[in-house]
Amino acid sequence: MQMTPEHFFELFLKELEQHEEMHRYYKFLGKPSSFHFRKNYFLERLRYIAAHINNPAKAVWDCGSGYGTTGLFLAMNGIKVHGTTLEFYFESVNERYGYWNQFGNANLFTCSYENLFDAPPPAESYDCIIVQDTLHHLEPIDDALGIFHKALKKEGNIIAIEENGSNIIQNIKLYKYRGNKRIIKHWDEKLQKDILIGNENIRSLKEWNHLMTNNHFEVDKKSIQYVRYFLPYRYKNTDPETLLKMENEIQQKSKLRKEYLFFGLNFKANKK
Repeated sequence: MQMTPEHFFELFLKELEQHEEMHRYYKFLGKPSSFHFRKNYFLERLRYIAAHINNPAKAVWDCGSGYGTTGLFLAMNGIKVHGTTLEFYFESVNERYGYWNQFGNANLFTCSYENLFDAPPPAESYDCIIVQDTLHHLEPIDDALGIFHKALKKEGNIIAIEENGSNIIQNIKLYKYRGNKRIIKHWDEKLQKDILIGNENIRSLKEWNHLMTNNHFEVDKKSIQYVRYFLPYRYKNTDPETLLKMENEIQQKSKLRKEYLFFGLNFKANKK
């Protein structure tokens, strides 16, 4: 029996109550006024992944797996996933297995602390690579995409869950935060070395299209999805499901609002 994103979210909230250290990253237990705003965004992205990764026979690499939430969701649906991460909280992921093994085989999700540039996977070892909130951190980006291309099987693909680099509000916020310093060096204590990292180096769909084409990928136009248009205040007096339907209608009717005012961008890129 498959576990829906909605059911997974209900169980995930109960898990959060037991893991205080995860609260700062997953802010669902913070301000009640922003709960449905965050929930809609979380679920839309998880639904996107569920729609594009649903075959247990496929091998999946979650590059930048963080706390392992996406990998655990897929594991609950019988899909084997290996995650790699450079996050400082890597070891805390092990604490999650006991909870999720109550509802499925959480051990289908494995995780390691690895820099993809130091330890790239063997050639043609994966059918799908998830990069969730990660693609804009990978530098040099062309080298990263080259590793992905080699690691994917003949008809493999990348599932990118990203921030929308064309979003006007987010660009203003990020410019105030980092200016034009889009690539920085970061000292990794565990690896004991400097690594390059994209400094919230988000990109537009046009820029991703260009990078993917140059590295022998093709963005599937039918797969493109923009998410999160309405700001938190709109959730005060409107049903969350109604707002979600309105967001879907807006991106179908208005190219400008879709491109410049939606916060998230999801797409699939197929190996050529």
